[in-house]
Amino acid sequence: MDNVLRLIASPGGRAARVAIGTGLIGTGLALGRKGWALSALGLVPLAMGAFDWCLLAPLKGLPFDGPQLRGVLGPVPADSNQ
Repeated sequence: MDNVLRLIASPGGRAARVAIGTGLIGTGLALGRKGWALSALGLVPLAMGAFDWCLLAPLKGLPFDGPQLRGVLGPVPADSNQ
């Protein structure tokens, strides 16, 4: 789980969350009235990426804030393929 959180908290993970949120919002808007819920759902990953928050970290007792989370988790271990 720590490696997943490292990925989510990384700059690439932030960019992916922003892209996913933007895609969900765009798809929801393209669907018209039927897609409003999808657009609203897209606000969650967009906000999490934009504000550098990690929604899953508190489930493991780790900080919600991205910089603090990266500080606690540290760098990816060299032998992380196990």
